[in-house]
Amino acid sequence: MTGQSAAGAYDDPAAEPEKWWVFRGPSDLPAPPPWRRFPATAAAAPRAPYLLERNEISVVNAALHLHRPLLVTGRPGAGKSSLARAVAEELGLGDVLRWSVNSRSTLQDALYRYDAVGRLREASLRREREAPRGSGRRPRARRAAASGDIGQYLRLGPLGSALAADRPRVLLVDELDKADIDLPNDLLVVLEEGEFEIPELARLPEHQQEVPVLLSGSRERVTVHRGVVRCAHFPIVIMTSNGERDFPPAFMRRCVRLDLPEPTGDRLRKIIEHNLGERAVAAAEDLIEVFHQLSRTQTLATDQLLAAVHLRISGADLTKEELLAAVLHRLDEPLSP
Repeated sequence: MTGQSAAGAYDDPAAEPEKWWVFRGPSDLPAPPPWRRFPATAAAAPRAPYLLERNEISVVNAALHLHRPLLVTGRPGAGKSSLARAVAEELGLGDVLRWSVNSRSTLQDALYRYDAVGRLREASLRREREAPRGSGRRPRARRAAASGDIGQYLRLGPLGSALAADRPRVLLVDELDKADIDLPNDLLVVLEEGEFEIPELARLPEHQQEVPVLLSGSRERVTVHRGVVRCAHFPIVIMTSNGERDFPPAFMRRCVRLDLPEPTGDRLRKIIEHNLGERAVAAAEDLIEVFHQLSRTQTLATDQLLAAVHLRISGADLTKEELLAAVLHRLDEPLSP
């Protein structure tokens, strides 16, 4: 150990703090950048429009007309996931239903979740409450009452909710290239058929064939008939991939593909202007040039450039080199031990 404090080698209690400092400084907590505003704070400032070239807009519209999933490819930070939100906002389709895929994801995760443990626990507590009163209810009646509450322990996942909705919804399947090798084709089978079965409901007796279940991310319910969820309105499905793996031809045949290219200097200026204003572009010319040069040989994300520009125009007293070290570090470089 060198004995240095957490603030670094130059931490001097007698030194004057930087004007833009919040931690160990005089500044108040700053307002978040536009892309870090959440629904409670975003209402005061409208979200910047999503930038697409004319040919890219045509590809999105082709997927909408064909009712086919849109597979969006591009490097990390290219704005693939943001496209789903832009489509939902422009078409007035409500919040995006999001399924973030990883190597352990299964199709059932996206369709529905059944809390069997919670239901068993509640049934045990119910029996304990009834025992002291010497309940005279017959076993068959008790079983019927217990089976009638199964909808309380079922919640449709993002894909299940998109299929069950009474209106079109936008479903974002994020980073599908991280999935198990069979998952993409399994996903498209469900989308092609437009329905799926919930075995826990299909086994119920005839008089309990209509069960209300919760939708993903809300307290809203839909009624599932005979254990089968059927699609009435095909969802707008946007799937993203960072290119970590290839997809089989059968999968690609069922998709419309949109590849977001490396942003040019002019496109970077437009992105900065749309997010931070025209004044920010003039203050960011040197950062744009450095970003454009580095991105030819390194993996960088556009939001890293936005972060660097936001720091500069918000009064952060950092040199270009310090900004590069803080937020424009390469994403494909392993962390030092």
